[in-house]
Amino acid sequence: MINLRREAAPASAAREQIVPAEFDFEQSVGCWIAQTSHALRRALDYELAREGITFRQWEVLAWSSSSEALSQAELAERMGIEAPTLAGILSRMERDGWLERSCCLKDRRKKRFRPSAKAEAVWGRMLECCHSVRGRATEGLSTEELAAFKRTCETIRNNLSQVAQPLETVCE
Repeated sequence: MINLRREAAPASAAREQIVPAEFDFEQSVGCWIAQTSHALRRALDYELAREGITFRQWEVLAWSSSSEALSQAELAERMGIEAPTLAGILSRMERDGWLERSCCLKDRRKKRFRPSAKAEAVWGRMLECCHSVRGRATEGLSTEELAAFKRTCETIRNNLSQVAQPLETVCE
């Protein structure tokens, strides 16, 4: 909720003005995380462009290759985006040969996605892109600092985890 404060209008004005209270971006943990995430994604987009793929497309491949074939809803949940937003990404990836679509055995209305042979052929180079960005991102940080950062992120996620529950897997 936006915190608004009321200020008296100058004598010439008959009503008071509502002015938004200032937000301290410099002290906002959410802004620190969002800006850092944005910088990582931008760097990954740049590196992955050489392979002809975007960060979001790579993310679909990463989630799809790390588990059983996932439905659109399951992928969207894991990626933190809405299923309709993901639909366009999946359609382009299937058109461009990055993904293969199949029917869910338990529910024919649902579609599952797996990386294609094309994706598997360049997966190693995509991982090299990710390792390069990770190396640049963590340059100058000690092992202890990275461990502390990981614990801090885990604490923040745990503190906020009561808000949403993940979807159950329906397809096998």
